[in-house]
Amino acid sequence: MPTLSPEEELVLSTVRRFVDDEVRPVARELEHANEYPERLIDRMKELGVFGLAIPEPWGEAPVSMPCYALVTAELARGWMSLAGAMGGHTVVAKLLLAFGTDEQKDRYLPRMATGEVRATMALTEPGGGSDLQAMTTVARRQDGGYVVDGAKTWITNSRRSQLIALLCKTDPAADPPHTGISILLVEHGPGLTVSRDLPKLGYKGVESCELAFDGYRAPADALLGGVEGKGFAQMMKGLETGRLQVAARAVGVGQAAFDDAFRYAQERESFGKPIWQHQAIGTYLADMATRLTAAKQLVLHAAETLESGRRSDLEAGMAKLFASETAMSIALDAVRIHGGYGYSTEFDVERYFRDAPLMIVGEGTNEIQRDVITRQLIQRGGLR
Repeated sequence: MPTLSPEEELVLSTVRRFVDDEVRPVARELEHANEYPERLIDRMKELGVFGLAIPEPWGEAPVSMPCYALVTAELARGWMSLAGAMGGHTVVAKLLLAFGTDEQKDRYLPRMATGEVRATMALTEPGGGSDLQAMTTVARRQDGGYVVDGAKTWITNSRRSQLIALLCKTDPAADPPHTGISILLVEHGPGLTVSRDLPKLGYKGVESCELAFDGYRAPADALLGGVEGKGFAQMMKGLETGRLQVAARAVGVGQAAFDDAFRYAQERESFGKPIWQHQAIGTYLADMATRLTAAKQLVLHAAETLESGRRSDLEAGMAKLFASETAMSIALDAVRIHGGYGYSTEFDVERYFRDAPLMIVGEGTNEIQRDVITRQLIQRGGLR
């Protein structure tokens, strides 16, 4: 475990109490109703959760990336959707901090820190998936600003966010294509339609939507950093934080599934003894605990690398790959340990089993992660 400051320990313990006292008692009901957790989001604002990645002078209580990862895991342990509500928000904050103009930082970051403005990012397109360079959303210069046309999909928090970091082409003819990609900081208005909330297997409560841009007008100062053609590299840097966040979510889901299975294995008896004493169940618990511990260490290693300012796409990719696959396997094993009750909606393990796949396909599929890892290993000359 990394060494947290006393202030960070207080933040982490506060979030843990919030999860135990306010989230877990209501998560199952909210999730099954697919109800937006308005009250819980408001409490996260009050606790300063949306400002944890925003430093002074714009924020009041920033924490290190290891602490941020642990807070994310705690939220996901309670209900993964709550951790998702802060995922894209944090990536946009990091994009503004790293690349935004002074005016853009001053305009958005103070209100993002309090949660007054919640942000998300719009990358994926209906026909593009992980191939971001193949996007067809275009922002054309006109009347001193931009006119945007195109569509995005699977954009989480987009209906209730106030700010969207939109990845689009400002020069469709650029060769190579990534040199014509920019990020526009757009707000809701004429020409932007949130067309529908997509139905999902899990990850309920928070919305994932389709966006349609039809003649949407953005001012010139909406261009992140004020220079066109930098958006692809900017977003790749932002996704290091995004993948760390998804990996931390996976650790939280894995922790919740293990906790429930561990408790049930001690309470449930068969053939005259607690089921953990049966070798098959004991083996499951041993493997689950080992994989979960390894996943957490990978996440913290990636967080420490990111905190140091070093390039961390390899570390974040490894953490996201391993933690997400681990969460999926632990969730399945938790269902096995619960037996028939694991298939019941009256127990939480079925929710973990439905939530876990999101981390495998979200923020770049694990197939893409393996490609990123391999390319980085080649560039770095292997593992050091």
